Order: sequence, then structure tokens, then C-alpha cells
Amino acid sequence: MEKMTRRDMLGRSSLLVASLGGGLPLVSTIDELGGTNRKLKVVVAGAHPDDPESGCGGTIALYSDRGHEVVILYLTRGEAGIQGTSTQEAAAIRTAECQKACAILKARPAYAGQIDGNTEVNRSRYDNFRKILGAEHPDVVFTHWPIDTHRDHRAASLLVYDAWLESGRKFALYYFEVDQGEQTQVFHPTHYVNISLTESRKRAACFAHASQQPETTFYPLHEMMNRFRGMECGVGLAEGFVRHYQNHETGVPEP
Repeated sequence: MEKMTRRDMLGRSSLLVASLGGGLPLVSTIDELGGTNRKLKVVVAGAHPDDPESGCGGTIALYSDRGHEVVILYLTRGEAGIQGTSTQEAAAIRTAECQKACAILKARPAYAGQIDGNTEVNRSRYDNFRKILGAEHPDVVFTHWPIDTHRDHRAASLLVYDAWLESGRKFALYYFEVDQGEQTQVFHPTHYVNISLTESRKRAACFAHASQQPETTFYPLHEMMNRFRGMECGVGLAEGFVRHYQNHETGVPEP
């Protein structure tokens, strides 16, 4: 295998962002079959409220700002996420926070009906999730990296992956990272999105999850991640993604 230096990597990554607008099928994309501009249906599937926002909130904002339809699909409603409250109370609080965050990002919230801390991966869950995701008819889906340390993250990733396989790989599949080094392990982006213009929206969406105290618990780390990924690809702030190599490419815009 050819050895690549850090300088080579930075140069290549910078070209990716500069020429491909972040390497992802964001806006005004070219339909591979028809060769005409079309709008995309994007689904971001996360295990808990605040996972999609922290993992790719800047990218979600870029999509929605350019008129693409974005659905944030939460596997759970964060039932176990607030100490001292019942699961029903926590779910109500965190669902309201989801709705606020989605409004900031101009996305539509949807829920897959599993329980925080007790997610399942089995035949019935695979079938149910495939129906939920398939009903959205997505062009692009983002989800958790499959070897995150959190079990719920891994469950969400496997459910999406199975739905992708069962669909005949009809949609493009990308993986996002959260809490780099603490939850998402051995993650090496294949694609980057410049979020310098949308990081403030990402921050606001994350801070909408006030019950999770983002200012101290998780957003400082994501600020560092945004800067680090930006340094890797030669921009101010970026989000990194891993693209499944069997995907089709749909074209990319500049943010």
C-alpha cells in the first residue's frame, strides 16, 4: 500500500472540500440517471435525542437551507436520560427538546419507538425499522458508526445497515461520529463537510437539549472535533463522515 504523509492527506482533503463542497451529496445535486437537478430526501438516524444534532447538525443545516427535505429519526426518546425523573417524564421533556432542535435545523422529527438503554436488535426490530425508514424513501442516510461504545448507538447503526441491505442499497449510506475517542472509536473520515457557516445553528440545536447540559457535558468536545476535522481538510470547521464504499455517488455542492 502506498504510504501517505500527513501533508499529502491534508492536501488531498483540502481538494476534496474545495472541489466537492465537502464530499457529500448536499445541494443542487445531479441525478445520476436523468442528469437533472433534483431535491434530496435525507434521513439522519440517531439513537437518542441530541445524537444527530451533535454528529452532523452543521451538515443537516446545509441540506435544509438549500431546500432539501431532512428527517431526523430518533431510535428512542431519551427515556433514561434525565436522572430523578420517570421514563415517561424524561421522554416528554426530551421529545420537546427534539422538536425545538429540529425547528432550528429546519428538519422534521420522527421516532422509531424503542426505549433508551433497552434497545433491541432482532428480526422483528429489523423488520419494523426497515418499514419506518423505507416509508421515507431516502436518497441519503446518516447514522452512527457501528463500533461506538454505546450499545444504543450500535443498535441504531445495525438497524440502518440492515435496512440499507434489504433495500438493495438504494440510498447512500454515511456514518457520523460523536464524542470522538470517548464513544466513536477508530473513526477515519472518507468525506468532510465545511460547516463554518452553519456551526452556530448546530450549536443552537445541541443547546436545545437543555436537559443534557450540553455546555458542560458534550458540546465542548464537539467544538474541538469541529476544529480538528476542519484542520484535516483545510477549512475552519468541519464534520467528518465515513461513506460506505458500495454507495453510488450523487454529486456534491459547495456549502
